[in-house]
Amino acid sequence: MAPLLLPSSPIHSFPATPKLSFRSKPRPIIRAAAGLEVDSFTKKSGYLFQLSAFEAESLLDYSPSRIAAIYRRKPLILLRRLIQVGTTFGKWFGVRYIDNLMERSDQMFKVRAAELRKILVELGPAYIKIAQAVSSRPDLIPPSYLDELSLLQDRITPFSTEVALDTIEKELGLRIDELFSEISPEPVAAASLGQVYQARLRRSGQVVAVKVQRPGVQAAISLDILILRFLAGVVKKAGKFNTDLQEMDYRKEADNGLKFRRLYGGLKDVFVPNINMEHTTRRVLVMEWVEGQKLSEVKDLYLVEVGVYCSFNQLLENGFYHADPHPGNLFRTFDGKLAYIDFGMMGEFKQEFREGFIEACLHLVNRDFDALSKDFVTLGLLPPTAEKEAVTKALTGVFQDAVAKGVRNISFGDLLGNLGTTMYKFKFQIPSYFSLVIRSLAVLEGIAISSDPNYKVLGSTYPWIAKKVLTDSSPQLKSSLQALLYKDGAFRIDRLESLLTESLRARTEKALVKIQREEANSRVVFKEILYFTLTEKGSFVREILIEEFAKGLDALGLATLDSLTSVATTRIPFTGSSVSFMSKEDMINLRTFHRLMLLLAGLESNKKSFEEVNGIGNPNNNQSAYLEESSLLSYQPALVSEILAMLSIIPELPPELQQQLLRLPADLARRLISRASARTIQRIFL
Repeated sequence: MAPLLLPSSPIHSFPATPKLSFRSKPRPIIRAAAGLEVDSFTKKSGYLFQLSAFEAESLLDYSPSRIAAIYRRKPLILLRRLIQVGTTFGKWFGVRYIDNLMERSDQMFKVRAAELRKILVELGPAYIKIAQAVSSRPDLIPPSYLDELSLLQDRITPFSTEVALDTIEKELGLRIDELFSEISPEPVAAASLGQVYQARLRRSGQVVAVKVQRPGVQAAISLDILILRFLAGVVKKAGKFNTDLQEMDYRKEADNGLKFRRLYGGLKDVFVPNINMEHTTRRVLVMEWVEGQKLSEVKDLYLVEVGVYCSFNQLLENGFYHADPHPGNLFRTFDGKLAYIDFGMMGEFKQEFREGFIEACLHLVNRDFDALSKDFVTLGLLPPTAEKEAVTKALTGVFQDAVAKGVRNISFGDLLGNLGTTMYKFKFQIPSYFSLVIRSLAVLEGIAISSDPNYKVLGSTYPWIAKKVLTDSSPQLKSSLQALLYKDGAFRIDRLESLLTESLRARTEKALVKIQREEANSRVVFKEILYFTLTEKGSFVREILIEEFAKGLDALGLATLDSLTSVATTRIPFTGSSVSFMSKEDMINLRTFHRLMLLLAGLESNKKSFEEVNGIGNPNNNQSAYLEESSLLSYQPALVSEILAMLSIIPELPPELQQQLLRLPADLARRLISRASARTIQRIFL
């Protein structure tokens, strides 16, 4: 029996109902008539398809020498392609030049944008991919062009269904009616490399998406790579096109999809469809059907945040990331999940780059531009020979104002735009892996801005970055955290406060969960800090906190002794002025201890910077004012009672965390005794 043909769905979205609507009577597949109009790519560039089976197979992997060897035997095709590309773009740029001369550029902008989209479709996948990559930079592309280029994602004119069905039968070795009980008469989506049909497997009855490769894409992309590499100068390293060649082998895409599902399919509110490997070949891919709408067509900021979290999980946790997350590849399912539906372009983010990226984000937010310049070298953005001082000064000028607005207000797009002049001056180089990362983040921010103009990707994900750097076991990140929290041996409590506060906003590993203001009371804060510091992941920060508490309690004892001595000297005649037992370091430790107590109590500290806290550059700072503010008397009963009230949370902790908590006083006492002994020995013998 021939398969029923499903009514065609709109190209721009999937059907709105979970159940398929089939025709009441079986209908045979209608083969295309001889005079049927073909798509513009085949019509204009079909001569490129003239490769033997052996030649086509040899182009599966990128090899400039192999491509050159093939087209050295086909000089007329190479010449014809050069003429086609040159005259097509030459004509378009000529018309644009005339528009400028006649001062009608603004009126003709939209028309020329539509003409450019038509040109790209006629020239084929390589040029469409370039346009899609450029369109991820809205700071460089006018809005009219962005609107037109966005149509290249999945609204390209499809090729003949007759050709598609023949391809399926040849690739899978079975007739269409043996494979499917129903299949849509037209594709539900068409892109540069292939098009998708909706079908039902005859054997299992499962509804699936059937992706069929566009004829001739291998030959077209291979030749265009050759042209762009040696003549056009548009791409300096043609290796960047290697991902496009991988996309032409659907078996590779299937492997990517399975790996992506294994790594991220379990994240909260993330859906990754399963791949049917039995019916997947080099040119045909069958996968689970996804019901839903494009994320860009529904205003769902929560799912955007899920997407941002998932992207950072890909980039910084596992290093295997989706390198082509354009709006056509991200869907909102009807049960409210974020679905990924295309796995042709994936990237690998090496461990050293992941850690370098995290460090760069930390140093940017904390305005440590000297360290940021070193991060750029680590990430391969700057050559090791770059003059560090000049780069630091330039980065300070570029980022200072943007960062001063606070992490919530840092725009990813603005940072990239502001960096342009500096990149040119210091010969920045954008590695291919990093351009894909930038594209991934820029696309997500663009989708989010359509729902919330004030949305910022970095502000949304910084809580996760803060949690990552506080809990990761990587020696490099621990070293970076140590350097971030200490300056010239002094503890930077303001930075720890910022990191802990941000990490509380990402206190689950499933999604970014915001702490609402009414929820962020002292009890919640104290409980979250306990959970964090008592677990194995928080062991590094726990050691830092215990050490700083030991320093603070030691300084508090000295301040109390100073206070008692001062009282005694005022009441006993002829004793003279008292001598302070406290050094400048002790006074800094006392102020840090005060702020740690406020942090534990969930109260707002004064949020002063490191320099303000420690009196650096303040000529009016003096020891007596320090003692008056930070002595034992400054710890009001309200603060102490607040902390004591927090102790009622302890029974709510798991038994293993309670045991860990009970071990802390002994550790703290050991460090206090060690400090007191060392100070006594120092004062006796030095």
